[in-house]
Amino acid sequence: MASTPRPKDHRSGFIALIGRPNVGKSTLVNQLVGEKVAITSPVAQTTRNRLRAILTTEEAQMVLVDTPGIHKPHHLLGERLVRSARSAIGEVDLVLLLLEGCERPGRGDAFIVNLLRQQSLPVLVALNKWDKVPLASQDEAGSAYSELLAETEWPVHRCSALDGDGCELLTAAMAAQLPCGPQLYPPEMVCDQPERVLLGELIREQVLMNTREEVPHSVAVTIDRVEEMPAQGSGSGRTAVLATVLVERKSQKGILIGKGGAMLKTIGQGARLQMQTLIDGPVYLELFVKVVPDWRSKPARLAELGYGQDA
Repeated sequence: MASTPRPKDHRSGFIALIGRPNVGKSTLVNQLVGEKVAITSPVAQTTRNRLRAILTTEEAQMVLVDTPGIHKPHHLLGERLVRSARSAIGEVDLVLLLLEGCERPGRGDAFIVNLLRQQSLPVLVALNKWDKVPLASQDEAGSAYSELLAETEWPVHRCSALDGDGCELLTAAMAAQLPCGPQLYPPEMVCDQPERVLLGELIREQVLMNTREEVPHSVAVTIDRVEEMPAQGSGSGRTAVLATVLVERKSQKGILIGKGGAMLKTIGQGARLQMQTLIDGPVYLELFVKVVPDWRSKPARLAELGYGQDA
């Protein structure tokens, strides 16, 4: 990949976003890049793929590696997601540790802090969701995290991934920590994931947003076909996307389809609107639901879905 010549003081490098599930890593990635490149939802463990988003400024190019949340796994997929997040730490120039500023630190936070202390990489800390901390409680919340980070010298930034408060200062701090180097990607590029992966993630996001209970974590999406359909008559051309949503049990299939197909229609409509923004054109989306028992614990099936040993 050809790099673009930059001034001598230009900086570039890879930054891993590390933290517990649902601390706002994907939301922060989208906020920093200025576009939606990572799916988000209120459901923990939303991120599965180790997505790379590219943030390019005049001074630096930062490749943000959005990792799955570090948690106690309950199946083979979970084990591979945690392994992916932990292995990312050894492959980057800087770690951005996200902590949930509006909640008191817990054992999961302490585990990640101890894990990072064993590394030689520089670490920045972002106390995310700071906009949710009442003014009267901010000193107390800050003290709680100061205690958690007492044996480190990591700079701490308070920010809100949702509204962008504090993100400009955080971006400058990240850039300053990277080594000098050229651009690694074209400046207009914001994500290195193939289009099919992004399309599948947009469908999975709608499943996460519209279903609850046991369904979200049991779902995977495969994009079976993407085809450009030519214009007919006075109409314009459109992109046809055929996809299959995998679940583990028949009951989950019933929930996804819904009464009279209502839930699947809602999921499809939401995903199609997001796809049209991604593709910048009209989209025809057709969804199928398939039961694949216990797919999260089958190595061969995980490999087929792209969740390999280093997923």
